[in-house]
This record gives sequence, structure tokens and C-alpha cells, in this order.
Amino acid sequence: MKSLVPLLIVLVAASGFGIWFQRTRGEFRRKKTINGPRMTQDQIGIALGERVTMVQFSSAFCSPCRATRVLLEQMVQSMPDVAYVHIDAESHLELVRQLNILSTPTTLFLNRDGVEVGRAMGTPKRNQVLAAVAAVH
Repeated sequence: MKSLVPLLIVLVAASGFGIWFQRTRGEFRRKKTINGPRMTQDQIGIALGERVTMVQFSSAFCSPCRATRVLLEQMVQSMPDVAYVHIDAESHLELVRQLNILSTPTTLFLNRDGVEVGRAMGTPKRNQVLAAVAAVH
């Protein structure tokens, strides 16, 4: 019986971590400060959106990245004041370090001034993206 106790502890801890990890992927996290660095058209390669710009960082062999890209490209077609750009993280390592991108896909939500106001790590759901866009003033 004593040999099963450590195994049970590990199983409970791993299950808890797995549940937490799944629930936080794709979740929109709002930035508390709006005085952060501004991203420019030169950094992201397109003009900033009138209201929101979504900047997705991904890598070549990331299947959730492809799903996120398809979702966001479809969504911006019906939102004329929202811009979307896809950036390959491996080709822009300095920008990835500067913005503290820790995993792919990561989508940054920028306001019209180019300031990051939120981010989603993992593949967000359609309603999460709509709520994140609506939250940007």
C-alpha cells in the first residue's frame, strides 16, 4: 500500500495540471497596462487595423497554428475594422523574444495605436475571439 501512495500523488498532480493546461489554451488574457511597447507597421508587415490588429505567431510544424490561422482569416473577412497578420516565429526570433512569446500559436490583440491589449495562447474559439475584439476600445 505504501508504494501506491506516491503513484496516486503523481497521478492527481498530473491530472490537475492537464485540466488546467487544457482550460487555459486559447483563453484571451487582457493586459493590465496599456503603456507597453507599440508595434509598428514595419514590425508586423501590414498596416494596423482601424480598431484592432490580430498578430498570430506560429511555427511550421504546429497543427493548432494552422487551425488558428484558418479561423482568424475567416473571421476578419466580416470585420472591416480588424486586421490580421500571420508571423512565422522561427523567422522572427528577435521579435518573439522582445514580446515574450513562449508557445505557438500565440495571438496578440493590438489596439489602433499598436499597443498590445491582450493575447491568446493556443487555439482560441470563435466566441473568445469575438469577445476579445469587442473588449478593445
